[in-house]
Amino acid sequence: MKIKKLPRRQFLQGTAAVLATPALLLSQRKAGAATPSRALSARQLPLRGDYLLEGGYVISMDEQIGDIAEGNVHVRNGKILAVGKSLKVPAGVERINARGAIVLPGLVETHWHMWNTLLRSMAGRTKEKGYFPLSEVLGKAFLPSDMHVGVTLAASEALHSGITTVHDWCHNTLTPAHVDSDIEALRRSGIRARFSYGYPQGLPRDQAINLDDLRRVKGEHFSGASDGLLTLGYAARGTRYPGAYRKEWEFAREMGLPISVHANIARAFGNVDEIEVLARDGFLDQNLQVIHALTAPPAAIEALAKAGASVSLSPHTEMRMGFGLPQTGNFLAAGVRVTLSVDTTALSGNADMFTVMKAIENVENAQAENEFKLDSRRVLQMATIDGARGLGLGDRIGSLTPGKQADLIVIRTDEINMAPLTDAAELVVHAANPSNVEVVMVDGRVLKRGGRLSLVDTAALAKDAAASLRGVKQRANWG
Repeated sequence: MKIKKLPRRQFLQGTAAVLATPALLLSQRKAGAATPSRALSARQLPLRGDYLLEGGYVISMDEQIGDIAEGNVHVRNGKILAVGKSLKVPAGVERINARGAIVLPGLVETHWHMWNTLLRSMAGRTKEKGYFPLSEVLGKAFLPSDMHVGVTLAASEALHSGITTVHDWCHNTLTPAHVDSDIEALRRSGIRARFSYGYPQGLPRDQAINLDDLRRVKGEHFSGASDGLLTLGYAARGTRYPGAYRKEWEFAREMGLPISVHANIARAFGNVDEIEVLARDGFLDQNLQVIHALTAPPAAIEALAKAGASVSLSPHTEMRMGFGLPQTGNFLAAGVRVTLSVDTTALSGNADMFTVMKAIENVENAQAENEFKLDSRRVLQMATIDGARGLGLGDRIGSLTPGKQADLIVIRTDEINMAPLTDAAELVVHAANPSNVEVVMVDGRVLKRGGRLSLVDTAALAKDAAASLRGVKQRANWG
């Protein structure tokens, strides 16, 4: 991936642009990338190695392989070579002891506004301090350096929590410098991600995004040779934005980008025919991801299934916002692929996909008044292989299948909240938390080991986040 590093003077020009008029913000050309957070600035991605994870309870999420008690996973140069009970490996392979632990694919998160992780738990108790005004008022005060720190914080929390793939749904594309800072933070973190280019906070509803900059981003960051960790998408505004809807969507299609959109969000928003309009207009296909879809009527659900589109559910934020309850069972019954997401830690508080899985299962069973309506194995599928398929990565990640990229995690079961090892899938969904994640590997690189992140100085990152937030609040005059 080509990342252009620019002089400090150009970076300062980029940050100054944030304080300019909205018209200047939207028309400004690339001004430079942000200075990286000191938490990552001196650290390089670890090399891909030759590893044998041995003796763990392997949940492969591959129907042909299944689960293997006391199994082994051989990884070399970023790929899974073999999975099995007894594997012959050459001398010199580094052995990672997974005995008494659970080995499974890394968790796949499918929709997250990562930049506003700086605003963790700030959505207030009144309408004036709620999530939407919070994001807009403070979002417009972000400098490119704040984007870098916020995304670094989010990516680091994801890796700590066993999430190896994220969908960075960026709806704060104030200037080219802001966009580049976000992408640079993802690249430095070592996480696998789709970066979806969205709109800047405060953009008028009838005004299109900076399509020239989206074209630039594809050319500069996502063309030619790449390490394959980052892919590009379009974070769309939907049918409720008639001045931008068709122009932006047709442009994204011409660029060959997968599209993701919030649709049928809540009864208070109206527009219950949004998904059906997308189908009528020819935009509903297997490359489309619909977020929330809480008010989708049966006809819309049928249209999603027929098109092969996926749905991303975020139960913590959907319930926290009062949008309603996810229609998990209705989607599954119709054959719609369901995936899971964090959405925003301004509402959810943290990026714990274990609690997201637990919430999805428990809410569905509660609505059905049936303990057995949705089981943990199916939920784990949503958080791994189905999440990968929803992002178009199912042939590369999401299961421990020989030939796929080595994105995997190891969860300890000898800690007080996990002992004893009983049903492994049930434990992952209902008992595990991020502190139980012992090892995280992305693309064959070990990014967490012994419960500690390899790349991140967490104390420095916390200080950077606090300093960035202070500056944002001051510039926004947010009390």
